[in-house]
Amino acid sequence: MITYGVHSYLFIEQWSDNTLYVLDTAKELGADVVELSVGDDIPFTRALTRRKAEELGLHLTVGPGGEWPLECDLSADDAAERAKGLAWHTRQVDLCVEVGAIAYCGALYGHPGVVKRRRPPVDEYPRTAEQLHRLADYAARQGVKIVLEPMSHFRTHVVNTPDQLMRLITLAEHENLYALLDTYHLVTEVRDYARAIRTVRDRLWGLHACENDRGVPGGGIVPWETVFDALKEIEFNGCILLETYNSTIDDFAYQRGMFHNVCPDGREFVRQGFAFVRKHLEQ
Repeated sequence: MITYGVHSYLFIEQWSDNTLYVLDTAKELGADVVELSVGDDIPFTRALTRRKAEELGLHLTVGPGGEWPLECDLSADDAAERAKGLAWHTRQVDLCVEVGAIAYCGALYGHPGVVKRRRPPVDEYPRTAEQLHRLADYAARQGVKIVLEPMSHFRTHVVNTPDQLMRLITLAEHENLYALLDTYHLVTEVRDYARAIRTVRDRLWGLHACENDRGVPGGGIVPWETVFDALKEIEFNGCILLETYNSTIDDFAYQRGMFHNVCPDGREFVRQGFAFVRKHLEQ
């Protein structure tokens, strides 16, 4: 059965013990899953978050969105930095266990914002895959899925397309590595959304359903009929998540690089987004 999720950034800038109400909001809006962003600058009582989610019957996922040291990078040229990256991500997996999260998601193979404009070294993928194998193995023992998201070439040089992601997963050789596609990031990276979805069909854990402007899905240039037809074709049974940045919280959206007002109301964003997705997937 397909599940539906929301990112906490639709409602708040940073997770804390004072933002547990977001889980109530998500449940009220019909979400099954809530995505939390964590980092070294985001302290919160993990047991409180876990207890609240369990009370509401919600699943949690976790991804890095706060402070993430640049030297902690699984794809780094420097072996010491790759080791730091593995240690840092391992701690985030431990956090997942503490909050009861089912998956650790994101561009974990590199570091978003780091774009090396060069021909890739021949050992870049093998050495990154080696670290991902270790992370996936550790997470598997903790019952946490590792879910990798390709991002646009404006955000990373490591994995931009589903083909690249599958190459990396194949090299990593671990069954606990999954894919999360984002229709916003794919806009600049692929021409055939159906092929993109088919490429990761055996590993597709979830889909960030975002419009080309990172707004509510529908009405933009993302080929939604193609997306939904492909999901039906592969008998997708994962999670559809809505993600963007609330654009009325001070300078939050601007600081995240979003300069237009695509999410003035998180609740309405979710209502419209869920209605649009369900209309196409459940008909």
